[in-house]
Amino acid sequence: MKFVLTHSLSQAGMDVLHASGAELFVANSAEPATYLDQLKDADGFIIRVGLCPASIIDQCPNLKVIGRTGVGYDNVDVAHATSLGIPVVFTPGANNRSVAEHAVASMFALAKNMKEADEELRQGNWKIRDAKKAFELYGKKVGIIGVGAIGKYVAEICQGVGMKTAGFSHSKNRAKVEAAGCEYYEDMDQLLRDCDIITIHNPLTPETKNMISAPQLAMMKKTALLINTSRGPIVNEQDLADALNNDVIAGAAVDVYSVEPAELSNPVFNAKNLIVTPHSAALTREGTDRMGAWCAEGCVAICNGQRWENVVDKSVYNHEKFAK
Repeated sequence: MKFVLTHSLSQAGMDVLHASGAELFVANSAEPATYLDQLKDADGFIIRVGLCPASIIDQCPNLKVIGRTGVGYDNVDVAHATSLGIPVVFTPGANNRSVAEHAVASMFALAKNMKEADEELRQGNWKIRDAKKAFELYGKKVGIIGVGAIGKYVAEICQGVGMKTAGFSHSKNRAKVEAAGCEYYEDMDQLLRDCDIITIHNPLTPETKNMISAPQLAMMKKTALLINTSRGPIVNEQDLADALNNDVIAGAAVDVYSVEPAELSNPVFNAKNLIVTPHSAALTREGTDRMGAWCAEGCVAICNGQRWENVVDKSVYNHEKFAK
């Protein structure tokens, strides 16, 4: 059994792979085309950062499983892999609390004007304390777009500090939103108008691409904050930068970008009142260990002929390769 990894997993993940007795090749590269010679006889391909398109999959005749250390899988051609009977393992739930805590931490940092206060004080500006930008989160309404596994944790933490929580679901799942203790909104536009903070927790789909653009930003309160720890293309980055620089909204925090690794030409880096982090919300010690171990366990199980529950498309098990 041989596994090719774009990059090393956490120690917990590597321990699982070593215990399986598998041969390992760690490429330390997000470009699989540069190590195709290693991939062509691999049983498993585990991706931390990088793309796995159909053109790569087709050149790997021995491939039995593709692993993704996270919940996002838009960088893998899942449909093509599934058509060939190759399950795509992912790790839903491994980093839910990590991402939720990051989103709420971003709310606190923005509400307390911590970034500007830090930068100005280091320049000797003690009077930044009089900027009058800081405010309390208690009693403020946070609108959660996507009240799923992460969104419900965001709601729980926000409720714990006395915030009001509201939710919008693209699937119109009122029961799920209300089960999280959130006021249900049928109309996303109305959520944008009513809330003091908007935080995004839904996947990137054709429906959600550019879901937050200039018209939606204009609906928000001038005092509102926007948090995006989901996927970069969900928010139009130029429109967000323009909205911040023109005081359409008060602040934002983004952890994800339309191109990653993020390029400094991205307009968000020239926006005021914006906190940026390098797609690191999920990368706590605990979350990273869970992602690595769960992904490795799933990939090893499938290579050993087992069916793993956490695969992106379970219809893959209808393929003749899995016929008993």
